[in-house]
Amino acid sequence: MKFSARIVTTLLAVCMVFGGVISAGAAEFEARIGHLESALQPRHQGLEKIAKLVKERTGGAVEFKLFPSSQLGNQRQMNESVQFGTIEGTVSPAAFLGGFNPAVSIMDIPFLLPADRVKAQEIRQGKFGKELLKSFDARGFTAIATWPNGRKNFTSNKPLGSVEAYKGQRFRVMDSKILIEQFAAIGASAIALPFGELYTALQNGVVDGEENPLDTIQRMKFYEVQKYLVLSEHGAMEDFVLFNPSWWDSLPAKYQKVIVAAFLEVMPGVEAHKEQAQKDALAIIEKAGVNVSPLSGADRATMRELMYPKTIAAYLERAGNEGEKLVKLYEAEYKRIVK
Repeated sequence: MKFSARIVTTLLAVCMVFGGVISAGAAEFEARIGHLESALQPRHQGLEKIAKLVKERTGGAVEFKLFPSSQLGNQRQMNESVQFGTIEGTVSPAAFLGGFNPAVSIMDIPFLLPADRVKAQEIRQGKFGKELLKSFDARGFTAIATWPNGRKNFTSNKPLGSVEAYKGQRFRVMDSKILIEQFAAIGASAIALPFGELYTALQNGVVDGEENPLDTIQRMKFYEVQKYLVLSEHGAMEDFVLFNPSWWDSLPAKYQKVIVAAFLEVMPGVEAHKEQAQKDALAIIEKAGVNVSPLSGADRATMRELMYPKTIAAYLERAGNEGEKLVKLYEAEYKRIVK
C-alpha cells in the first residue's frame, strides 16, 4: 500500500501530538489539591510554585493539579474528600478543622504565636508544631506542614485605646468557645454570627466590633462601618497542608521528602506576599479615615495574661489529655524561644 507524502506527514504529526499528550500525562503519582482562595491570592500562588518544584525535582513522577476557589466543594467537603480519598490533598484553615481534630483548636488561643515572625516559625517547626501535625494521623489525614495566613486585629465602633476600653463591648466571633472566652477575659461579650451577616451587624449596631486580618477587613469593606482599628495581631490564622494517608504512603520516601521540603521552602514567600497584602489593605483603611493605632507592648502583655488561662481551659475541655500534652510542649517552647 502506498501513501502520499502528505498523508505520511499528517500521520507523523498526529503521532507526535498524541505522543506528547501521553508523555505529558505520564506522572506516576497525581494529586488533586483543593482550597478556598482565588487563584490571585498568596495561598494559590505558593501552591503553583510548589507544584513546579515538585514536578521538576521528581523528574515528572509527581504532579499536583490545583483547584482554587472551592472548585472541589466547601472546606468541610474537601476535608472529608481527603479523608475518603476522593481527592488527594487540601490546604485548610485551622478554623475549619476543629470538628475533625479537636487538638488543632489550640490555634484559636490568642497571642499563641509571638509577634516576631522568625520566632513564630521556630514554634511551628519545633516539637510542638510537629506533635500538632502528628495529631492528624488518627483522624484520617497526613499533615505535612503549617502555613501562616495572616493575623487577626480588633476593630470597633467604640474606642479601643486601652484594655479597659473593651469592657461592655460586643464582638462578633466564629462559633468557638475559645473565642468567646477570649473576650470574656477582658470584660467584653462575644456573639457568634455567620460571616455573611457581619457587615450588616456592624452597620446596625448588633455588634460593636469584630476580629479579622487586615486584608479581610478591607476586602469585605468592614472598615466602612467601623471607626477604630487596633493592630493587635492577636490571632494567628494558620493553614494546614493535608494529604490522604493512602496516597501519601504510596509515595517513595524520597518523593515525600521532596514535597515537604518544597512546602517549607516556599512558605516564607507566601508569608511575605500575605504581609504585603496586609500593608496594602492598611493603607486603604487609613485613607478611609479609620482611627488606627498599634497595640502597645504593655497592653499586649496584659491581654495575653488575662486571656491565656481562660482560653486554655476552654481548649482543654474538648482536647483532653491530647490537648494537655500539646499545651505542655507549647509552653516549654514559648518560654525557651520568647522569654
